[in-house]
Amino acid sequence: MDLLNTLVDKGLRRELPTREEALAVLATSDDDLLEVVAAAGRVRRQWFGRRVKLNYLVNLKSGLCPEDCSYCSQRLGSKAEILKYTWLKPDEASNAAAAGVAGGAKRVCLVASGRGPTDRDVDRVSETIEAIKERHEGVEVCACLGLLSDGQADRLRSAGADAYNHNLNTSEGTYGDITTTHTYADRVETVQQAQAAGLSACSGLIAGMGESDADLVDVVLSLRELDPDSVPVNFLIPFEGTPLAKEWNLTPQRCLRILAMVRFVCPDVEVRLAGGREVHLRSMQPLALHLVNSIFLGDYLTSEGQAGQADLDMIADAGFEVEGAGTTTLPAHRAQEAGGCGSHDGGCAPCGGASAEAAAESSEIPAARTDLVAVRRRGPGTDLAPNA
Repeated sequence: MDLLNTLVDKGLRRELPTREEALAVLATSDDDLLEVVAAAGRVRRQWFGRRVKLNYLVNLKSGLCPEDCSYCSQRLGSKAEILKYTWLKPDEASNAAAAGVAGGAKRVCLVASGRGPTDRDVDRVSETIEAIKERHEGVEVCACLGLLSDGQADRLRSAGADAYNHNLNTSEGTYGDITTTHTYADRVETVQQAQAAGLSACSGLIAGMGESDADLVDVVLSLRELDPDSVPVNFLIPFEGTPLAKEWNLTPQRCLRILAMVRFVCPDVEVRLAGGREVHLRSMQPLALHLVNSIFLGDYLTSEGQAGQADLDMIADAGFEVEGAGTTTLPAHRAQEAGGCGSHDGGCAPCGGASAEAAAESSEIPAARTDLVAVRRRGPGTDLAPNA
């Protein structure tokens, strides 16, 4: 297929595909799916070999968020029956992180619900970062605390944070349909603040919220321009009790095409398979490892993932290997351009569906599988051991 040959050549040269080429990847048929995966897999292996980086989420504060992001089970007005608790103490968070590190995680992602941290919150998280770093020398720590105020990124960097995550989630043109309590520009500014402070930027998207192919391509092209080191790709988990509970727009094949498109647009970036992979990729998860070079291990913020050992078995069975703590994640040219950041040797820091009209007409749209959405009932905020 001429399209795939062109995209592979561009990916190996780090050349940006055209918008039309990116759209064409999403429009390929299921008959061509394995060819698409194989082509994007060549680009993935060029920059990351067969390594898979493991990341582990610790939800520092769950629920009761004042923002109205439609996709989120922790949003204002959410009726999802998730765990709700206030800030974990540093030792509690460190213990939770230890489970992930013991399972092979190279990066710990500290997440807290809310619009953004207060200065006191930054102090809390700084203490937690220091506790984790003292216990696990060399582990990367990424913070995800919402919108940052002036100077907060610098303080997190000084405390030992390596990265900061703030996702764009969807295209600028449709962002107002998803969230009204802050803007797309607010999110871009926070990512730029993290980069200016020397933190490794982590910013990605959520697919499956009813967006069009054009929306997906637009947000990925915006991410390429923003140039984060890590791009997490989430697939919407349609929690009952949230506005998007009925948005079951994804098939495993659709998810793989989205991941391939992201890899072609962001060839040398850490592309991370994030929330929703078990729900939407299901038995086809191993194929995604040919496209991404990073996954979350175990559970997510408010939902449960598959068993950590199942993740490790999947990686081994698919012929990939877990990236070791002493290995630099990013290709040398990216680490050098970032001043030594992005999972490495230097100090730094890091997490569609068809349109509503098209979805109604598509024969590919599966029936809602609410049985696949498991609310997290273990780990932080409970008396049960975490999944790692």
